[in-house]
Amino acid sequence: MTLPALDQPVSFAQHIKPLFRPKDRESMEFAFDLWDIDDVRSNADAILGRLRGGTMPCDGGWSSDQVELFGRWIATGKLD
Repeated sequence: MTLPALDQPVSFAQHIKPLFRPKDRESMEFAFDLWDIDDVRSNADAILGRLRGGTMPCDGGWSSDQVELFGRWIATGKLD
């Protein structure tokens, strides 16, 4: 996946959802659906905290670019 330039909008469908693998989704189904934009919007701050802390996903953290992208999505209003 190509990350959008800093002046381009971040899309859930195009940029955020693909970051969550099927096994990530399965691991979190007890709490929320990582492939559902409304669930991710509702839990965005908690997800970002876990991503920044390296505890999500449970088998290894995202790259700093991926975490920053998720943070940009939150900062720009969690749009799609």
